[in-house]
Amino acid sequence: MPGDRIAVVHERLTEIAGSEHVVEQLAATWREVEVHAPIARAEGIPAGLTDPPITTPLNRAYRLLHERSYAPLLPLMPWAFRHMHLRDASAIVASHHAFATQSVFATDAPVIAYVHSPARWAWDPSLRAGEGGGAAGAAILSALSVVARRCEVAAAPELHTVVANSTAVAARIREHWDRDAIVVHPPVDLDGFTPDPAVEREDFYLLAGRLVPYKRPDLAIAAAAKADVRLVVAGDGRAMQQCRELAGPKTTFLGRVPHETLLNLHRSARAVLMPGIEDFGIVPVEAMATGTPVIALGEGGALDTVVPGSTGLLVEPGSDDDIVDRFAAAMRDFAVADYDRTEIRAWAERFRRERFRAEMREVVGAAI
Repeated sequence: MPGDRIAVVHERLTEIAGSEHVVEQLAATWREVEVHAPIARAEGIPAGLTDPPITTPLNRAYRLLHERSYAPLLPLMPWAFRHMHLRDASAIVASHHAFATQSVFATDAPVIAYVHSPARWAWDPSLRAGEGGGAAGAAILSALSVVARRCEVAAAPELHTVVANSTAVAARIREHWDRDAIVVHPPVDLDGFTPDPAVEREDFYLLAGRLVPYKRPDLAIAAAAKADVRLVVAGDGRAMQQCRELAGPKTTFLGRVPHETLLNLHRSARAVLMPGIEDFGIVPVEAMATGTPVIALGEGGALDTVVPGSTGLLVEPGSDDDIVDRFAAAMRDFAVADYDRTEIRAWAERFRRERFRAEMREVVGAAI
């Protein structure tokens, strides 16, 4: 409403990923907006923010660490959120995936939590396996997960409204927080990903995005090798070496590529692969915005975004070996001619940025 001042609270502004684009769109939704984050650095601030983010004393410690890692500061994050200066806000939107809902203890204004997910690494021990740097690091991460779970549970009943970015995340919120959630899908840059009917399909599949363990790029790469099909990998990350070791002779690694190159890859691929369980999954929607179908694991956010037989197909979940076999079979048998670019693009239109801003404006307006 006119005259209302909205505060957007985010976990950290240290790198640009999907949740930072959500913050950028939240900041564009209202005339009077302040963006708060415990720590921030230039590389992590979305270009669309008109004013610099308001940080906390924790940011000085982050700079003393030369902005190399925020991990040593994680135990102090709850304190930082609880001591944010939010008193003048009419409402707070907390962009949450670990500790941001702690901001509910820093204000008397209604807090609307936009939940990318309850802290998955805190609730699911399998996501902590192999992290933390040895036995001592694993013990620290395990202890921090206890803190994160307690913080989320304590904040949950104090939140005015809980918004989930997918139906899968809404189910997790119900399980872990005992709260119902409204589903508002994240904004996707449909103007940056467009179809081009003049671009012909080529005989390759595309795996795009960060190569990190939870996204399970290893499954897609092993499946492509088993199916003996061409796979192009556009992205980088700490799982790169493992992926190279699994790759067959028809897999090509491009590393991170410019937007124009990525756009052309999307347009010309037979299909884009999503082998991991995503909370929502921006990449599949970007692919569909170019008119390209998606082959995705049938769990998580893909259940909201991929329409079997219309915009792609869903691979039945199972063990890692099962998933590799099923992705391999899907790629061998995939009939891209059965999918219409125009129909796929029309489906992707429902994830526009404008739709996200309108829905969040309505949610926050109801809270005020």
